[in-house]
Order: sequence, then structure tokens, then C-alpha cells
Amino acid sequence: MAQPPPDVEGDDCLPAYRHLFCPDLLAPRPHCPHTCFWFCRHGCHTVIASRSLPRVLTAARKLAGATGRRCLPLSMDVRAPPAVMAAVDQALKEFGRIDILINCAAGNFLCPAGALSFNAFKTVMDIDTSGTFNVSRVLYEKFFRDHGGVIVNISATLGNRGQALQVHAGSAKAAVDAMTRHLAVEWGPQNIRVNSLAPGPISGTEGLRRLGGPQASLSTKVTASPLQRLGNKTEIAHSVLYLASPLASYVTGAVLVADGGAWLTFPNGVKGLSDVASFSAKL
Repeated sequence: MAQPPPDVEGDDCLPAYRHLFCPDLLAPRPHCPHTCFWFCRHGCHTVIASRSLPRVLTAARKLAGATGRRCLPLSMDVRAPPAVMAAVDQALKEFGRIDILINCAAGNFLCPAGALSFNAFKTVMDIDTSGTFNVSRVLYEKFFRDHGGVIVNISATLGNRGQALQVHAGSAKAAVDAMTRHLAVEWGPQNIRVNSLAPGPISGTEGLRRLGGPQASLSTKVTASPLQRLGNKTEIAHSVLYLASPLASYVTGAVLVADGGAWLTFPNGVKGLSDVASFSAKL
């Protein structure tokens, strides 16, 4: 079985990295609001945006130090269009252009639908779905409409079969995938490609720690999946890099699933997730 590529714990940068493509494949393209080490390594200047400015300040220093590329950290709440407009204006002032947008804002937790508050459901929809539209719409208005661009929306496989305890996140991400298709159709004539990436269970991430359940149960599910292992952050970055790069120049309106086949075999019913629900209730 093929071994996964190198990865690191947390948000540190890889000390050594073998380029997947030509090192200047994406030069000199900045992208907003999410960035990662791998885009810097392939020639991007980057913008990272979050509600937590200290967090992105730290990340920007690490990225610039590891890659020598410029990285602009910004404070932004994707739910607030005025804040998005201000952030995009600042990025354009700094770099003069934005060519790639990675929408990855998300909120999630485990909760039965019958116990989910109206506000909790709305909050997840506001972050995941409205946030994706807000940033895409603002960037379209301010740059993409006249210059073209690439949008990659980070999605999920939750809506493919339906899943217990995830009606909020599954509904939000299914809407994001629908949005991907609609925008691909409408904005394609302006040379804007729009795709989704749906990751599976990824080691070393907050999502897996919070939503994966007890280790023994998770190991059983992973072993039963087609590739019989968790993915890692490097593999997801490679998938995003592909969708954003010229190698995917004829790909738009697609949802790329990068989960080792996990969505085909992972339990999705109340009975199969009872251990996760019990574990979550103790948090």
C-alpha cells in the first residue's frame, strides 16, 4: 500500500518539502482568505484571514520564515460582508491582485437534530454557507469579474448519505456544493473556475479530535475503510493545490472527495454513532 506523504503536527511548517509541481507554478498569485505552506512553496504570496488576529499573525510569521514568501494576516468574520469587503480591499492594496480563493470557514459539533437549537443551526449555516457566498461574492465584485480567478470551497461528504448528529453541518456543506455548481455555471464565462474539495478524516486536526470519538472506535472504522488509514494535512493540501493549479484548467463545478473512500464505509446511523455521541456528551 502506498505510504502517505510527510506531515507535521499542529500548524508548523514542514522542515523539508519536495515540490509536487514546478516551484513557481502559481507565481506570483496571491490568494485569500486561507493560505497554506504548500501554496507558498509553489510561488504564491498569500493572505490568511480569521476572526482571531493573533492566530493568523503567528501563522503568517511561520509561513514567511519557512518559505520566504509574503504573507498578509487579516482579521475577518466571513458572516459580516463589510468586514469581508475591508479585508479584500486591504489584500488588493497590498498585492494588487488576488487569483485564488480558498473558502474554508466552518463550524461543527455533534448534536441530535431534536436537541439542536434554532440558533445553533443558523450559526453553522451562517459560517459555512453564507460565509462562503459572502467572500466569493465580494471577491467577484472587486476582482474576479474582470480578471478571472479560481475558487476552491472546502466541503464535506456528510450530505452524500446523510449522517446522524450532523444535520447542521451536513446541510451547510451540501449547500456549499450546490453553490459550487451554480457559481461554476454562472461565472464560467468570465474565466472563473469554482470547485469543492470534500476531505475525509484527517489526522492531527481539530475536527478529528473533537468529532472522531473514542480512539478504539475510530481505529475500527478506519481499518474498515478502503485505504485503511487516516489522511493527513499534506494530502488535503495537495488536492487543493491541484484544483487551484493550471493542471485543473478544464475542471469546474466538481466536488473532489479526498477521504480514502471513508464515506463509502463509515457508519452514518444513530446506532453506528452511539459511541461517538456518548463520548461527545462527556466533553
